[in-house]
Amino acid sequence: MENPAPDTRPPDLSRAATPIAFIEAILAGYRRYGTDPANALARAGISPALLGHPEARVTASQMEIMSGAAMQELDDEALGWFSRRLPWGSYGMLCRASITSPDLGVALKRWCRHHRLLTDDIELRLEISGSEARLTLTPRRELDELREFCLVTLLRYVLGYACWAIDSRIPLQETRFPFPPPPHAETYPLLFPGPVQFNADMAGFSFDARYLALPIRRDESALRAMLQRALPLTVLQYRRDRLLVEGVRHFLRSPDNLGATAERVAEHLHVSVRTLHRQLKEEGSSLQQLKDDTRRDHAIALLDRSRKSVKQISALVGFGNEKSFSRAFRTWTGLPPQAWRERNQTAEAAATTEN
Repeated sequence: MENPAPDTRPPDLSRAATPIAFIEAILAGYRRYGTDPANALARAGISPALLGHPEARVTASQMEIMSGAAMQELDDEALGWFSRRLPWGSYGMLCRASITSPDLGVALKRWCRHHRLLTDDIELRLEISGSEARLTLTPRRELDELREFCLVTLLRYVLGYACWAIDSRIPLQETRFPFPPPPHAETYPLLFPGPVQFNADMAGFSFDARYLALPIRRDESALRAMLQRALPLTVLQYRRDRLLVEGVRHFLRSPDNLGATAERVAEHLHVSVRTLHRQLKEEGSSLQQLKDDTRRDHAIALLDRSRKSVKQISALVGFGNEKSFSRAFRTWTGLPPQAWRERNQTAEAAATTEN
């Protein structure tokens, strides 16, 4: 992260959701270095009276100002987590080392590899198992009172950068933390949308491995602009999901899901129904269109590759009766189901005769 101009904006007090525990973790870094945090607290508009009250919350803006001030005053972007300082600009260096990657998979591997050059107190690792990608974080030294804030922040750094780099939301299949639920556990889904598991064996999150193949969409100019205010990436939730359409298609490919409601599809993808419909519209599609496309493709495959009757196929692709299926199939292909099957059988017979 690079040195921005001093932020004199008044903090936005309208949406206080960040637990005061994260501010207290920053203050622990000040204590480690023997530095007075009064200036940073004042710049962020955080009253010392809030400290020590687990239910207290601050805004994302206040957290951004406090973090930025602390990183500069302590000259440590790790805020005291590690055995040595990470000077101002360290994470900006990681961004620059990754931005020239051809796709997200290469970028994240570079991020993990270069992070070891900054410190060996933490090991970041990207693992791929089948269709799942997992980014894990393993401490190599005791983090004590800074443990929670360190693990949460580092994972949000990686997630925020990854979403920004490919200009897409990355839905998380699960996020795991190796500690009990904290008093402010309800704030975790705001930082890591999707299932969150505490008391896990290690820290990390998992997501669909197909996101790793998405190309990096940012250049050096965009990177310079982002680094002027990089900290919002630790809380920013991207609206657009470049694989949302494919995610819906994949879900609907299961015959049991063909008749799924918008609520069920949205729940599976960890988005709201409103977000689902909006993002599909932005991609030039709709849930009904994707259902029709899936039914059509499934019906064609059954007509071409099985001996099932048209009545059986109509039930298998989610229609209540053969008549409505035939009407829909004619709309999709220009032919009724039986005529489609007979045409293909005739074409196959002709090809066999020619051979």
